[in-house]
Amino acid sequence: MVASRPVGASSEGVRKSMQANKGRDTKPELSLRRTVHALGLRYRVGARPLPKVRRTADLLFPRAKVAVFLDGCFWHGCPVHHSVAVTNAAYWAEKVRRNRERDAETDRLLTEEGWLVIRVWEHESPVEAALRVKREVTSRRK
Repeated sequence: MVASRPVGASSEGVRKSMQANKGRDTKPELSLRRTVHALGLRYRVGARPLPKVRRTADLLFPRAKVAVFLDGCFWHGCPVHHSVAVTNAAYWAEKVRRNRERDAETDRLLTEEGWLVIRVWEHESPVEAALRVKREVTSRRK
């Protein structure tokens, strides 16, 4: 029996583009982090809220038990901006479906452990998102 493997890149250009995608420290993440920091909040970056679960939050406020995830519109299936891939459409649709399923599981696991999960889309205003984060963190610290 042959094990199924993910489909490779459809072209050399696609392969190079995919290799250039960053896992963290993207422009939207850096913008959100700068704005949250400017509001006086301090946080951990790329940390696991639950040590036994291999999921990392983009911003983590351990004392307040707030985990912030900044989701990319393509990778997480934004209802407003997600675009359907033209090449390897079935592969990418399944990839996004699995990402959304994992996001829901992460939210559930963290909520069960008393964490507040804040999800921010990459297209959201960093100022509005940072204000939302500050409001929730401040509220939970009281």
